Amino acid sequence: MVTPDQYMGDVIGDLNHRRGKVLGMDQDGAKARVRALVPQAELENYATMLRSFTQGRAFHKRKLHGYEEVPQHVTQKIIEAAKKEKEEVHA
Repeated sequence: MVTPDQYMGDVIGDLNHRRGKVLGMDQDGAKARVRALVPQAELENYATMLRSFTQGRAFHKRKLHGYEEVPQHVTQKIIEAAKKEKEEVHA
């Protein structure tokens, strides 16, 4: 992702909130390039959110890096949501 320096704190904070792992940052003039691994499930609506808090001045690219085990607390939320959805369908 590339963002103006003034939004770097917001971008890093948002990546951390999304369970992202920042791999590195490179300076390119008044902009910074951030490399991070973020779970795909956490990137829903990310482009919209990124534009919103950077006033449309940051952009990102993504590609699949691999698969990892989902943390237990997230797994439990997924299971509970699936059970609730199943109950609503069969009600």
